[in-house]
Amino acid sequence: MTGHFKLSSGLHSAEYWEKFWVLQYPQHVERLCKEIARRYALDNISVVMGPTTGGILLAFEVARQLGVRALYAEMEDGKRQFRRGLTLEPGTRTLIVDDVMTTGLALQECIELANRHCAEIVGTALLVDRSGGSVDLGYRRENLLTIETVTYSADACPLCRSGLPIQKPGTRRLP
Repeated sequence: MTGHFKLSSGLHSAEYWEKFWVLQYPQHVERLCKEIARRYALDNISVVMGPTTGGILLAFEVARQLGVRALYAEMEDGKRQFRRGLTLEPGTRTLIVDDVMTTGLALQECIELANRHCAEIVGTALLVDRSGGSVDLGYRRENLLTIETVTYSADACPLCRSGLPIQKPGTRRLP
């Protein structure tokens, strides 16, 4: 979509990649996740983890295709947690998946969660990397699409200066 958007990262952009236009169709999710699963098929993954919201759908489907367990990293008290009594055992070979990345914040939060549980992070996977490949999370990353999207800090945003109304379509609560 084009316009003026405040992204989940807090940055502003003239374009927004709405994951739910794809995630509403299970057959498309299955096909995309099949490609992620293929790329990690030989890596002996035991758990696929994803952050709320779109990452949960992707984690479930990639895990289903790999025949392993899926875990969901939800926000609680300002940090990613496993809820409902779910746990990640130390040494578990873990793949972390998400939908769209700009700064890598959600993936970094998932990495920190996996590290708190002493998991072995095998890699990460994304549907769309909006950073153009510039974000380094320190682990192997497989992107189905890599693009470079221009973003602005709020105080340097030409879209704000032009008076274009801003939209906040993401799921992360922003001030």
